[in-house]
Amino acid sequence: MKNPDKSVPFPSATPAVIRYRAVHFFNSVNAFEQLPPDIGQEVAFAGRSNAGKSSALNLLTDQRQLARVSKTPGRTQMINFFQVETERYLVDLPGYGYAQAPEAMRRHWGVLLERYLRERIALRGLLLMMDIRHPLTELDQRMLDCCAARELPAHILLTKADKLSRGAAKTVLQQAQKTLRTQYPQATAQLFSAQTGQGVDEAHQRLDEWLGFEAKG
Repeated sequence: MKNPDKSVPFPSATPAVIRYRAVHFFNSVNAFEQLPPDIGQEVAFAGRSNAGKSSALNLLTDQRQLARVSKTPGRTQMINFFQVETERYLVDLPGYGYAQAPEAMRRHWGVLLERYLRERIALRGLLLMMDIRHPLTELDQRMLDCCAARELPAHILLTKADKLSRGAAKTVLQQAQKTLRTQYPQATAQLFSAQTGQGVDEAHQRLDEWLGFEAKG
């Protein structure tokens, strides 16, 4: 089985690819009070611990080791800020739903995630990773509830789309979109694969929109 961090290269150096290749680590925090000044624009990456969040972040920045990829879920234990440019960040949130993490740690992650999603003014959107074989779990819906509470847009990447046939993947996407239209109208969804590169352009477009890069192409 291929390691997800060895994804296919981008076919061409589009403006978005060049832009996100320049992303670099800024800092890590473990408490709301440690967050950088609440200015500028941020896009957060979230998902269950085994949903492929780190692989997606690495693929979208065309960097194999920007976010740690591990066979052990739950390795992201802090909020990690990656700078795109001044006052523009990608924010890697702790993976949730990892049952083997200590109870106290899981409670801390839950409180921190909820407060960040509800109160962070600079946060312009949530990129939510869901394994296409297990979408819209109870914990995923709790994340969407937090977004809905403040009318924060969310965009779902149905990861590991290569694990299903094209027809089966399309069916899951259509079912997810139907649920979103009725329960979470501020959320959208797409297919995504860190193995094949499927969905990269669409995800880049959403990042550009939220980070205010539309005018730059």
